[in-house]
Amino acid sequence: MIDPQLKDKVVLITGANHGIGAATAKAFAAQGAKVFITYFRGKTTVSEQEMSQAKAQNHGGPALYAANQQQSGEQVVAEIEAAGGTAVTQEADLANANNIPLLFDQCEARLGPVDVLVCNHTHCVLETFDPATVTTEGFPIGFISAAEADRHFAINARGYALLMAEYTTRYLARQANWGRIVLISTDAAHEHAANVHYAASKHAIESYGRSAAAELGQYGITVNIVAPGPIQTGYIEPEAEKRIAANTPLRGIGQPEHLADVIVFAASEQARWVTGQLIYVGGGWRMGQ
Repeated sequence: MIDPQLKDKVVLITGANHGIGAATAKAFAAQGAKVFITYFRGKTTVSEQEMSQAKAQNHGGPALYAANQQQSGEQVVAEIEAAGGTAVTQEADLANANNIPLLFDQCEARLGPVDVLVCNHTHCVLETFDPATVTTEGFPIGFISAAEADRHFAINARGYALLMAEYTTRYLARQANWGRIVLISTDAAHEHAANVHYAASKHAIESYGRSAAAELGQYGITVNIVAPGPIQTGYIEPEAEKRIAANTPLRGIGQPEHLADVIVFAASEQARWVTGQLIYVGGGWRMGQ
């Protein structure tokens, strides 16, 4: 049996109230790790009725995605505790840099110092350089704006960098010698039509990750990036699911658990000699793109 040696490790996971983050929290807890779940529920224009109906029908699209994003982290904690695991949660807006040290303070007070940092949270509002692409249908696409450029980079890129910096400062202060950082990017980080800020900010995450891997290895910290292909977190509509599955070599649609398994591996003892790597997890989807 392979032992990832994660029992009693403290894992801080951002964006973990649903989707990839929630699946990752459960996967770590199943290995005996203690999990601190943070998340943020932004404003939504989708009504409670629409979200409730979408959840009942489990019909992928804007309403189901909004419903999943509006879940409380307490739901994930309850599922982990019901399975015998340990988890706590705290909501926080990571666009506010002052919240980052406060999260680490709370994690240390409730579970202990952070051994594994998983940066998974994301801000994604579709914007484009092409005015002809602007639409209010489905997932709205706006024309590129300063406000959304700033918010994407504040949450996605700056947030990841400051989380890593806070983790490292505390790690060195307690003279630790074993650490793991896992950053979640996307296989569309190099370009993404009609989603330009998201792609650019995710590309920045990859750059931060490689820099951190080069600088922090001397302290016993590995830093790796996991880039998912299409993962059904509620946003992929049924017809798109069929198209994606048909064009994916493994003939299916990605699920959050697929990512969680790889994230746990990146934090495991088996990945002790792996750092600075970008791991694509998409059933081969990127091969045909």
